Amino acid sequence: MSTTQKVNLLNLDRVGMQRFFADIGEKSFRATQVLQWLHQHGLSEFDAMTNLSKSLRLRLGELAEINPPRVVLDQRAADGTRKWLLELDDGNCIETVFIPEDNRGTLCVSSQVGCALDCT
Repeated sequence: MSTTQKVNLLNLDRVGMQRFFADIGEKSFRATQVLQWLHQHGLSEFDAMTNLSKSLRLRLGELAEINPPRVVLDQRAADGTRKWLLELDDGNCIETVFIPEDNRGTLCVSSQVGCALDCT
């Protein structure tokens, strides 16, 4: 039995996704196809990616996963500010804060674990 950990495709940028497909013997355009399914169509199931062959979809199910961050905490303040604590697949957490303003909103997305800005 293999103990190889599946690759979370959401952790890969375009180049990383192309490298992943090259590593499994597929052409790089497969990265574009999967990225479109993930980010334009919002799909998270390989079986629904109908422009991929059935054999590739099965193989992706064995080698990869689509594992978005898990919402650990969702806080709302009286002024409309909303703060999320998200757990990544490695167990580390990041924060995201939405700050509403009169004609717009500001979204602060931490780009690293342990962001010290303390947005509120």
